[in-house]
Amino acid sequence: MDFNRLIQRAIDIQSIPAPTFHEDARRVYMQNEFIQAGLLDIEVDSVGNLLGRVPGSSKPALIISAHLDSVFPEQTPLEIQHLGNRIIGPGIGDNAISLAVLLELAIDLPSVQPAADVWLVANVGEEGLGNLIGMKEVARRFGDEVTAYIVLEGMSLGQIYNAGLPVRRYRLTVKTEGGHAWNHAGRTSAIHELVAVGSQLAKLPLPQQIRTSFNMGQIDGGISINSIASRASLEMDLRSEGEATLEELEQEVMKCIEGHPWGDARYEIEQIGRRPGGKLAEGHPLLSIAIDAVRSVGEAKIKIQSGSTDANIPLSMGFPAICLGLTYGGDAHSLQEYIDLEPVVRGYRALVKLIHDTLELE
Repeated sequence: MDFNRLIQRAIDIQSIPAPTFHEDARRVYMQNEFIQAGLLDIEVDSVGNLLGRVPGSSKPALIISAHLDSVFPEQTPLEIQHLGNRIIGPGIGDNAISLAVLLELAIDLPSVQPAADVWLVANVGEEGLGNLIGMKEVARRFGDEVTAYIVLEGMSLGQIYNAGLPVRRYRLTVKTEGGHAWNHAGRTSAIHELVAVGSQLAKLPLPQQIRTSFNMGQIDGGISINSIASRASLEMDLRSEGEATLEELEQEVMKCIEGHPWGDARYEIEQIGRRPGGKLAEGHPLLSIAIDAVRSVGEAKIKIQSGSTDANIPLSMGFPAICLGLTYGGDAHSLQEYIDLEPVVRGYRALVKLIHDTLELE
């Protein structure tokens, strides 16, 4: 591992805009580095994932992935700030540092001749409405003919995700006749109706026994300040650690929407995202060696938890998979997102140990 090279690559990757569905430029950068590292069978698949192979024996392969996309729109300023042991910049932790680690593995792994093929995957569609399309294609291709799937995320060293959090996403759209704010005063406004039903949705009680969340993350509509809006929409994200609890929340959301007195307004509700859940048993050897790998680098506080990551897909299909954090960081999905540099070395060492120990599994 060359620490300075790894960090510089993370900064280079972070500086390339890669909103979901527009990961091409970042993928080209990664592909060039895959070529320079001498990976075999480099390819871009049908959905835009980049894959490269480190050759090993005939044992089932190991898949190591990091997602290419970022939550930030293409025009977002991507300036980097250095503050002591910290780098601040949108997307540096989610997921530029993980992609840089993938490139470091491309250089380091061939020299130790792994016990099986290791496929390094820079995949698309993890964020937002990507609906994990990249990992779905990876899992379709490799299926259960693998030793394991290891998913990399940047800002959660000491955290091991052994469970995929089920997620449902909906878009509620309201339509009315619209018109001029003065000349047609009194007509129904799509925005007024959307705000009214949204205020009721925001008051829905969430269960206390099973961790569950409801978020209205995006709202738009109207054409001008002096127009009665003829259209407005909001997008909702529902999550729960329990599938049954999530279904109950879905039902409550639908009941609230359907029970709203819409008058002459029309509404449409459509599901725009669905992430399946799944879990690796707590006694599974992959989880045990992951814990051991993280503990071996001095991380005393190890947290086993659920999350919405690319690991959701193989876990939902019953394949062994975990998601591993690489360093400390915070303020994810904000312009002040940051990573701490010193822990990167420990995170990388833990990952390398996990790789070798996983390949020894029978």
